[in-house]
Amino acid sequence: MMTWNAAETPLYGADNAPEAQRLAKRTAGMQERVLHVAAAYGRGAAEALAETLWPTRCAVCDKPGEVLCDRCRLNLSYIDWWRACPRCGAPYGFAQCTECNAVTLSALGRAEPAHDGCVSAVAYDDAAARIVRTWKDAGERRLARTMALIMARTVPPAWLAENPMVVGVPATSAARRRRGFDHGDDLAREVAAQLSLSVAPVLARPRSRDQRTLARRGRLENMDGRLRPLPGASVPTAALVVDDVCTTGATLFSAADAVREAGASHVRCLTFARVW
Repeated sequence: MMTWNAAETPLYGADNAPEAQRLAKRTAGMQERVLHVAAAYGRGAAEALAETLWPTRCAVCDKPGEVLCDRCRLNLSYIDWWRACPRCGAPYGFAQCTECNAVTLSALGRAEPAHDGCVSAVAYDDAAARIVRTWKDAGERRLARTMALIMARTVPPAWLAENPMVVGVPATSAARRRRGFDHGDDLAREVAAQLSLSVAPVLARPRSRDQRTLARRGRLENMDGRLRPLPGASVPTAALVVDDVCTTGATLFSAADAVREAGASHVRCLTFARVW
């Protein structure tokens, strides 16, 4: 009976050890590539099956195809920069703002807004509300990138010239457990990617009630001082605070105060939608 001895085989003999090692590396590399391709095809097949069973639908009109179809994207209530308040971003506050005037701010115990400027991409109407709810509450996380693309086009070039750090407003621990993800972190990272800016966790999770159930006064009291910088967190001179919706501005004011405490001297805010 014949037996095989690797040491007696020219390719595997001691004299050809380097060649054997090169062959082993090539074989391992080929195996890795095959496994990678197989995994990619597996993911593709799984995605195709999921798309067949549960097709992607527009968050606004429910039309199959995209998370936000072109028609609904074009018909969003975009805020006109030239009519908006240059301080707080209220849609029609350029000449006389009802949201950040002396009377409104004095009720908050402030003489000026906590931030140096705020812009929002769209007015918070039924379409914007559907997008936000589908993203946060229905778990369609792909909408974060779509929202970020819309938001990125709203940022003034002068803000970008300062190369600000993007700072997201973190979800409460309860909201993160309920949804399974931190929507604030997702949106901040997508916005930073669109603007080619750096992003870092700066703010600690707030211990506050869900803002959506509160009226204006309740929102202001709920968020007053509730956002704090993480221990040891620091930011450069300029920061861009990112959030999904600006209602009373309470969350953005609290976030701006915390970011200034972390070292920023220029704090501006960007949101997807503005309640008006």
